[in-house]
Amino acid sequence: MSAHFGTRLRKGAVNTTVAALAVAALAASQAPDVTADGHGRQTAADTPSAADDGSGIGDSATGNSPYYTDLPPLNSPLPAPSESSSTTPAATGTTEAGIPATVLDAYKKAEAELAQSKPGCNLPWQLLAAIGKVESGQARGGNVTADGTTVSPILGPVLNGVGFANISDTDNGAYDGDSTYDRAVGPMQFIPSTWAWAGRDGNADGKKDPNNIYDAALAAGHYLCRYDWDMSATSGMRSAILSYNNSTDYLNTVLSWLEYYRKGTHEIPNGTGTVPDNRSDDGTGYPTTSPSTPSTPSTPSTPSTPDTPGKPSTPGKPTTPSTPSTPTPTPTPTPTETVGHLEDAGTASLTATAGDAFAERISTRAETAAGKAVAKVRIRFTVVGDTDATFTGGESVATIVTDAKGVALAPALQAGEKTGGFTVRATVLGRTLSALDYKATVTARAADTLTRTSSTAPTCTAGGKFADRVEVKATYKGAVADKVAATATLIKSADDTTTNDKGPYFKDAAGNPVRSLDLQTDANGLLTLPELYADDTAGTYLLRITTTGGATLTVELTVTAAETSTPTPTPSESESTTTGS
Repeated sequence: MSAHFGTRLRKGAVNTTVAALAVAALAASQAPDVTADGHGRQTAADTPSAADDGSGIGDSATGNSPYYTDLPPLNSPLPAPSESSSTTPAATGTTEAGIPATVLDAYKKAEAELAQSKPGCNLPWQLLAAIGKVESGQARGGNVTADGTTVSPILGPVLNGVGFANISDTDNGAYDGDSTYDRAVGPMQFIPSTWAWAGRDGNADGKKDPNNIYDAALAAGHYLCRYDWDMSATSGMRSAILSYNNSTDYLNTVLSWLEYYRKGTHEIPNGTGTVPDNRSDDGTGYPTTSPSTPSTPSTPSTPSTPDTPGKPSTPGKPTTPSTPSTPTPTPTPTPTETVGHLEDAGTASLTATAGDAFAERISTRAETAAGKAVAKVRIRFTVVGDTDATFTGGESVATIVTDAKGVALAPALQAGEKTGGFTVRATVLGRTLSALDYKATVTARAADTLTRTSSTAPTCTAGGKFADRVEVKATYKGAVADKVAATATLIKSADDTTTNDKGPYFKDAAGNPVRSLDLQTDANGLLTLPELYADDTAGTYLLRITTTGGATLTVELTVTAAETSTPTPTPSESESTTTGS
């Protein structure tokens, strides 16, 4: 939520009508599992709680920070001829209906990238626009530079537990300038701990900046799509929106703007958009509460009758002792507050061959300072380093709740094609504690055996071309060894493995002779060498093939001398010889 603290205005009947119509339209057009009541509120009873099962739904992008509650105008813009991002009408209209040019471009670019990387999510750019409107008023009316960075930081209120979540500092103030507590940052209002794993580089400048609308919009798209929710289904969209900010009112407000933008919008110049007036915290830094009912005035007491002269007054009744106040009980600490450190729970060596799944899974235990296990604590596992390894499902972050023994078991790791080491970091959500790092290694694909697929001995006449290509099959422990690096070299002899300077040869792209090649087995473990040629030197030559993992095969090549025929004398030569004799 923006740090803009506007004066809260009461919403009138017009805005209430807009909300009811928008939500009812979505309920009718998308799926039967969403209903609207008479006040335009959407029922979301079946939606997962934001802090229930450790699936990651509770990791609100915004830390459930405040948001703008303004609803769309009653009169929608002209309908777009298509919901495609490329056909948004360029019609003119109010600035309330328009979206600043750079901000709109960022939403559409994020939609295009998600269509490629997560096609099953079906994320519409209008959803990003709706969230951007509710979170920051489209980056405060498009107050951004040409590259999409906000002219001034957009910061939510301090999340110090007073009216909001209590989130201690996780970034040392790097993003929000606060080294004590976290604050939501940027046009899409990410809290620093979420941005640390969800951040993306949307404008290809080599940085992941939550204050840049291209980076923030792409990060928001990936955040919404991270659990394979399908935005074309109401249940998927509802779950995704509630994971961003766990509030049914928030859900309804976003859906209202989504429906509004789907009917069409237009581009307006940067910096000319309107900033909403109303906030869910009433602009005070505290949640909005209903006005208290005025107390009923007390009835004036009846004047006492004066005592009869000469009679002593009746002694007053002794005052009843007041009941001692009940002491306020000390709040019981939450499980997260009792965690003192993380311990490895018996994780074995983490090593896998490129492209394979890791056999072992990371296991972490949450403990108190005294070493007692702590259950129901959310542990976040993050893949860190220059690697394309991910957890099962393609994500680099997973959040798991500890069981009764205080143990969180991370999802299985899947190695990519990049070899080398990387780290999986375990942290406690909601506490600033030392992280627990696990080292993992991806080794190159390997083969331990090479065999020829043909028993025919390769033979060629000097100056010619070998009729058949040499083909071998690579295996590792009896299984097909696919995508294994190999080298084929024509060597001088069994004892001298340097490259030969005569005899058979391959050709490079320019047709020049080469006698050593770097190759790779295919998906079936097969390695088919390029065509071989022979120079004018007859003899027996050796072709040696080696692979990563130590597999070696030597193939003998035979080059025979070209046949020479004895010339047959012509008749005239025969007659001359006979006459002369």
